[in-house]
Amino acid sequence: MENELGFKAPHATLSAIGLSNVAAAYWNLSPAELVEEAICRGEGHLVDSGALSIDTGEFTGRSPKDRFIVCDDITEDAVWWGDINIKFEPTKFDHLLHRLQAYLGGKEVFVRDAYACADQNYRLNIRVVTETAYQSLFANNLFLRPTKEEIEKFDPEWTIIAAPGFKADPEIDGTRQHNFAVLNFTRKMIIIGGTGYTGEIKKGIFSALNFILPHQKQVLSMHCSANIGKDGDTAIFFGLSGTGKTTLSADPERALIGDDEHGWAGDTVFNFEGGCYAKCVDLTAEKEPQIYNAIKFGSLLENTRCFAGTSTVDFSNIEVTENTRVSYPIDYIDNAVKPSVGSTPRNIFFLTADAFGVLPPISKLSKSQAMFHFISGYTAKVAGTEAGVTEPQATFSAGFGKAFLPLHPTRYADLLGKKMDEHNVNVWLINTGWTGGPYGIGSRMKLSYTRAMITAALKGELNNVEYITDTIFGLHTPVSCPNVPSEVLNPRNTWENKEAYDQKANDLANRFIKNFEQFADVASNEMKEALPVVSVQV
Repeated sequence: MENELGFKAPHATLSAIGLSNVAAAYWNLSPAELVEEAICRGEGHLVDSGALSIDTGEFTGRSPKDRFIVCDDITEDAVWWGDINIKFEPTKFDHLLHRLQAYLGGKEVFVRDAYACADQNYRLNIRVVTETAYQSLFANNLFLRPTKEEIEKFDPEWTIIAAPGFKADPEIDGTRQHNFAVLNFTRKMIIIGGTGYTGEIKKGIFSALNFILPHQKQVLSMHCSANIGKDGDTAIFFGLSGTGKTTLSADPERALIGDDEHGWAGDTVFNFEGGCYAKCVDLTAEKEPQIYNAIKFGSLLENTRCFAGTSTVDFSNIEVTENTRVSYPIDYIDNAVKPSVGSTPRNIFFLTADAFGVLPPISKLSKSQAMFHFISGYTAKVAGTEAGVTEPQATFSAGFGKAFLPLHPTRYADLLGKKMDEHNVNVWLINTGWTGGPYGIGSRMKLSYTRAMITAALKGELNNVEYITDTIFGLHTPVSCPNVPSEVLNPRNTWENKEAYDQKANDLANRFIKNFEQFADVASNEMKEALPVVSVQV
């Protein structure tokens, strides 16, 4: 192909993936070049902080029902098939890929050579081919960036092709609707069409790694943030949206390993990514200074709006979506670790925002409890967060990332238990939710108390204090913690009506038990030992 611009390995070609007939290929352009291309093509505009602002079009979030995995010899007996991992026929994939290749014929594309996994022992080389410049900028921001010398010898193991303008025909392509994201583990390829939402690129590789690393390499893949202390101690933070994962892992006294996706190998915790993909709704310099200050030239804003007549972003504006986002390289964060690798964790924190006001603000988990709460992945939605939510609703997401787990959730929980056996690691359940009663009656746990509890755990100040054991959940709660009032530590004592607490605790316990039923046939007896015990009096 004659019209190739940019920088690439001498042997690099698109012909291997059937794209030799594109009009032009722009290889590994710099962020400045990509921003210029995006603006010239009408994909976006600059805001006053220097970031490129774009709209992702019809889709402003992932579409889980349109994400498929090819069912073949590699995946048929290994993948946890169902409404999370939807089967796709190999012949249908080949046909859809052929139509996608034909669509890109005669068009200009952007090619990005990148890799995932900061631990070089698990490095996964990726070639990302996109229809738009902004998608290539996203890939540059989110994945790890090879050096010029590495690009000169670059060979991709996986390929992603993403074309927002190509719409599938469900009648002939086997998709549910016109958008799709399909993973093929035999061909080591992800194809994405009909959607401009960049998160499909990021989560496509995350899903692939969630299969490859645990299934083939016995590495625990994790949907979590991680940081490291001055003495080299690593901490991991799991938590669903609204639990405080980003806020609590951003500790000025500790360096950031990564904010979203990690692997735990024999003696390392390593970031899968080279950047961050942060939510922007209601963002302020006071609340999230690291994210706010990272929105500068090279960053990519998605679906935000500016104040009228200005180029200043109004982060409270959600007229397009509440899921406004920004992506940026991790070195835009001042205290990020380079490379993004830490040692075996000493402490793991499961964060939950319990809107029922039942769970202790901090409790230490046994191995069986850690496996149980990991596979439960509990938090609660409160009134007003979604249409139709008028009272607290329990939410469970296995591994704190059910949507991205190709294997059965027990595989990840069992691997966590194995890691706990091999290493001296503490696992803590942290309730950042309500105390003194449920949402609407009680109050949200003070952030200063939560920070104090996490700090105490990290410093080992809870190792030799007295603990009490909850009768329903079996949780072990410290009776004292530096800089935290002792009465806050026992949730039942914070409720004025103790009978109301007991009733609500049993109600939540029943929800845990019901959720666990889907795993019971495969779960180990050790995991089942951590099931709550519902009181017969209530």
